[in-house]
Order: sequence, then C-alpha cells, then structure tokens
Amino acid sequence: MFLQFLIICLFTMAVRGTLVNPFYRSKPGCSAMCGDIKIPYPFGIGNDTGCSLDNSFYVTCNMSESPPKLYLGSSNIEIYNIFDTELRVKTGVSYRCYHSNGTVSSEFSYNWTSLSTLTFSAKNMFKVIGCDDYAVITGEGGGDYFSSGCIGLCSKQPDALTRRVSLRQGCCQNSISKGLQFYNVTLNRFRNNPDVSSSSSSNCSLAFLSEEHCFQFQTNHADDWDLRDRIESNAAVVLDWVIASEQTTNCSESNMCKDNSECYDVHGGGYRCECKEGYYGNPYLDQGCQDINECEHPQIYACHGDCINTPGNYTCTCPLGYVGDNLKSRFGYCERQATTHSKKLGIIFILLGVILGTGILALAIWMSKVVQKRKEKKRRDKFFKRNGGLLFQQQTSSGEDAIERTRMFSARELQKATDQYNRNRIVGRGGQGTVYKGMLPNGKIVAVKKSVLVDETQVESFINEVFLLSQISHRNVVKLLGCCLETEVPILVYEFVSNGDLFQFIHDESYEFPTFWSIRITIATEVAGALSYMHSATSIPIYHRDIKSSNILLDEKFRAKLSDFGISKSVMGDQTHLSTLVKGTYGYLDPEYFQSNQFTEKSDVYSFGIVLVELLTGKKPIYSIGPGEMRSLATLILSMDERLILENIDDRVVSDGPKEQLIAVAKLAKRCLNLNGKLRPTMKEVATDLEGIRSSSH
Repeated sequence: MFLQFLIICLFTMAVRGTLVNPFYRSKPGCSAMCGDIKIPYPFGIGNDTGCSLDNSFYVTCNMSESPPKLYLGSSNIEIYNIFDTELRVKTGVSYRCYHSNGTVSSEFSYNWTSLSTLTFSAKNMFKVIGCDDYAVITGEGGGDYFSSGCIGLCSKQPDALTRRVSLRQGCCQNSISKGLQFYNVTLNRFRNNPDVSSSSSSNCSLAFLSEEHCFQFQTNHADDWDLRDRIESNAAVVLDWVIASEQTTNCSESNMCKDNSECYDVHGGGYRCECKEGYYGNPYLDQGCQDINECEHPQIYACHGDCINTPGNYTCTCPLGYVGDNLKSRFGYCERQATTHSKKLGIIFILLGVILGTGILALAIWMSKVVQKRKEKKRRDKFFKRNGGLLFQQQTSSGEDAIERTRMFSARELQKATDQYNRNRIVGRGGQGTVYKGMLPNGKIVAVKKSVLVDETQVESFINEVFLLSQISHRNVVKLLGCCLETEVPILVYEFVSNGDLFQFIHDESYEFPTFWSIRITIATEVAGALSYMHSATSIPIYHRDIKSSNILLDEKFRAKLSDFGISKSVMGDQTHLSTLVKGTYGYLDPEYFQSNQFTEKSDVYSFGIVLVELLTGKKPIYSIGPGEMRSLATLILSMDERLILENIDDRVVSDGPKEQLIAVAKLAKRCLNLNGKLRPTMKEVATDLEGIRSSSH
C-alpha cells in the first residue's frame, strides 16, 4: 500500500509540475538549454538577439566548458538554476589571511552591484568561519540601509593545519535583510597577532553569503584554501528577480502579462506575471497561458462522476439516477437515489436528531462555560506560581518595604490599559520584551513591558528585573510601579519616560529637541551616579550588564533614567565577578569579559566608556569609515591625541562645549576603555570626575 501511494504521489507531482509550471518555455527560435540548465523566457542567451526581454535578462552560455556553464550577462557570475521567481548563482568568499612571515593578505570578494531587476533573497545567510574572527556586512536596497555582523568564537586558538570547524566552535551565521541590491564585507580578528605555525601555511578568516541550507559548517579540513575552494564550488546565492525598466516598474504601467495570466507588484519595486488558476504555460510569451483540461488528468483532478472541462476549471456531476457528495475529493461518492418511503423515514430521523442534538448542544455549551472558567482560574494560578508569585507573596509578608510598594496588577487591567496590546501603543522593543504605552483608570500614563517569547530564560529575566528594581531607589533609575504574574509571562509596569532614549538623542537627525553639550554632560553625570549607586550603595551590589545609549531613557526635563535590567545580576558576599555566558550588545561589550566569560564591575565601566565617546563624537559604537570598512569607537578614542580628539567632536556640541571639558571627558573615556580591567576606574570614581568636570563650567 505504501509503495503504491508513493508511486501515485510521485506521478502526481510529475504531471502537475508539467502542467502548471508557468516557467518551462523559452522564446520560439531561441535556445532552451545550456547543458542541463533550462533557460525560460524572459531570460535568453545573448545580448541583442531578441531571445531575452531586455539587457537585464540576457545570459551567456560557454560551450567550451564541460559541461557547458551559464553566466549572468557578460559577467563571471555562474548561474546554477533559473526558477519562476529566483536565480541560484555561484557565491564568492571574502578572506583575510595571516601568514607565518607576519604579512596579511585579504580579498573582499563579491562587491556586487546589482541590476535593478535582481536583489539578494532573505533565504541567504551571512556566514563566518574562523577562530575569534568577526565580519561586518553592509548593504543597501530600495533606499534602505542594512548592517549586521557575525563572530566566530573558539575556546582556544588552534593550529592553522589542524583547525576544526563545527557548529559549536569557530563558526557563525546570521540572516540578512530582504531586497539588498549590493553588499560589502569587512573582516577582522580580535587577536592582533594570530598564532600561525612556523611553516609556510596561513591562518585565514572566511566570510560569505549563501543559501541557508546550501553549505553545512560540519567539516574537518587541513587547509583554509581547500575549504575556501569547497565553499565556492558548493555554495549558492539566491537572487530574487522581477520585471522592471525605466519605463515600467509596476503592473499599472505594463502590458507584459499575456492572456489568462495575472500581474502582481513586488514590494520594493518591479512586478511578476503568473498564470491564473486552472491555466498553465509561460505568462510572458505571446501565446499566454493555456487552459488545463482537468478531465484528461484524473490522477490529479479527482471526479467520481461525469467530468466536463470549463475554462480555468471543471465540473463533476453524478450520472442520471445517482446522487453524491464531494465529487472532486478523493473520498467522494455517487450512489443510487433513495425511494419515497426511505426519504420519509430519513426526514423523521433527521428531525429527531436535530431536537436531541439541540438539547445536548445547549447543555454542552453551559458545561463548557463552567469548565472554561475553572480552567482559566487554574491557568492563572499556574502562571502565578511559575512566575514567582509565591516568592513574591512570601517577601511581601516578611515586611520588605520595597517589595510591599510593588503593586500587583491583574491581566484584565493591563489589557484595558494598553487597548488589548494594540500595535499602535508600542513605544519600544528590546532584547527582553516589547514596551507598550498604557493609561490606568486614574489617568496615570505608564510603560507596560511584555515578553516577546515564551521560554524559561525570558521568565527568569523578568523575575530578575522585578527583584533587582525593587532594591533600587534612585532618581536616575526607571521606577518599577508593579507587575502582573497571572499571565503566561510576567508583565512589568514602569513609570512612563516621555522623551525617547539617548540613542535617538545622539544619532537621530530628526530628533526635535536640542542636543547641547551642557545637556549631554549632565546626562553622563546622572547615569554614572546611578551606576555608582548600584555598584556600591545598595545592600547587594548590582551589575547592569547591558549599558548602552538605547537603555538610557530621557524624561521631559532631559533627566536620565537607566532602564532594562533583564540580564542584570546581583553579587553576593565577597564575590568580585560573575562567571556567565556572554550577554550584551555588540559594540558595547567588554573585550576582557568576551574572552574570559567573567563579568566584573569594570565591565559596566567599559560599556559606559563607549556611551561617553558616543556623547562626544555623535558616532555609533560601530560606524563606517568608507565603503565596506567599519570601525569601533573604542579603537577610535584609544588611538587619539588631544588634537585628533577635537577634530572628531560632534559638530553640534564643539562650539557649545568648553575645550577643556571635552578633552577631560575624552581622557576619562580612555581610562574607562582600558583593555586591562584592573586599570579602569570604578564607577564611583567616574561619577566623581564627571561631577567635577561639569561643575568647572560654572
């Protein structure tokens, strides 16, 4: 039975593919194949031969190669397959190699400049191979800028000839944005002097773009060049294609789609044609799409009666004297019509069944409501216990004032406050959750933070944030008003901070409020004071672990409010560090913590140092210095003297801030960013220095 079913399925797929695939014909009189690769219209071999729609779709077939190979236009980009919406082409590998003689060689392949009809598909992944190597990919498409990165980490630096690459070590992959028209790759390494053997071999970092499942990382290799060749030979990039020209970029301006086909616009520009349901063929050719005669293919189009083909469809009826149901289904039937006596008995039984069924249904509905209420109460109780509700009650009864002041909200109360968590109420998204603007019955505006995902790590981070914030009472730390523990994930309620965050304040050119130096240094002083309080003034020291400008909120008077304590940790007893998995934000992470997995109070100091440099320069933590080249703020500030510091100050504050203050803050930032954590100042020292610098202007 299974074998028969498999044969029928394969046959059905083959026939259906032949019938309904609209993309199997080339233009009459033009070559349809290059080796084993089909070339359907609007693609065609040769430029100005009339076989392709225009110069965007011409391809070249090199018959001198064995087997013949197909290339995009006159380029060296090899095409593997052409489909109705996609191309699969050969990928290119960017590399940076560190040789045993101390030299470095690099090549950043595939700096692609696309035709208007081709974009990189979101099916591709950006992949990096190499120990302690990182790569940044930047690109643009449809007017949107894209930037991302990937880091390959190893527990130790292996020898060049025995490097082993697996999903667990030395590899990384990340998704890309849909619609990219070109991209550039920048490769670098955390270790400035990589350990290579004394032989002539090299230690290389590799980065490339390919279809997600097209190349697997699990491999043992003895040579980086061998691996690079294998990638280029086996990996493929997926390109989306559309019809577009200077004259016609959408369906309303085009008459390209032929008879019995439909045109649809593609997001980002361009359009495509496809055959209507019930038709097959190439919708771009003059003959258009042809009607499928479903009656000739009963293996695909079931009919348990008389089949009649109609344009785009077919009808199926039972023969005279028979009745049936689901005639177009695999389980349809036709049977003889019943006699008059049988019909009367059938009607009586139907009426009795309806009456009895109505009574049973009414009873079932009532019981269902009762059961549903009980289930809902059990469900709320279950979530309350799982989300730390019992511990919360225990600490409340023990008389801890901070916990007592934390209000318990009901799920219904917060749903009403946020208009059922309306998307229009979203004011921010973070790594730990989504923040909604809400209004309580007394008119108070609040921020409601709800987890994005439902998993144990998210639950733990929310519980962690409740208990840490309940211990903090500082005017520059966002105030926790209460929480709700009877939902699937805990929900936190904060005071609402109305002026956005520091990242917008610094980097958003459309930010409508002034960004004077006097405001910036006040913000820096307030944040430093809050961190100093957390590190040394609370009963149990607290490390924030995710200091960045987007986690610093600003109220209507530009007072700083430190927020997002989802991954923060408290330090018990005489501990000096936390041994944890690396968490945080790329660009702000302490390199020492990144290498050792040990987070100290000086790791918060490093992240704050990056924020100081942001305030000085107006640059992002990772910023572009040219096409395909990226640089970190830490590298910038550590390599500067006083003259270069003043040249890189943000134009919006260089005329407002006293020269002596700007240089003093830059020197303080350098101390915070010292690669040796022991040589960095404490947050208490940083707060004291900033207060002194700020006071000097008076």
